[in-house]
Amino acid sequence: MLKIEIKQGESIEKALKKLKRKFRDTKVKEELRERQHYTKKSVGRRKEIQKAKYKEEFLRAQYN
Repeated sequence: MLKIEIKQGESIEKALKKLKRKFRDTKVKEELRERQHYTKKSVGRRKEIQKAKYKEEFLRAQYN
């Protein structure tokens, strides 16, 4: 459960902004989406490797 401490006189908009930021930073949404269906470990590992290769090529192209 996410808890947000609101200071005296703090606006609701600011509190909502804090809540949204905390929600995004804890990656709750991503975890829920990931748990919707099962993925094999080998498939997950393959995706990680593909992502790493893409990042590597992207960074190389950026600095060359």
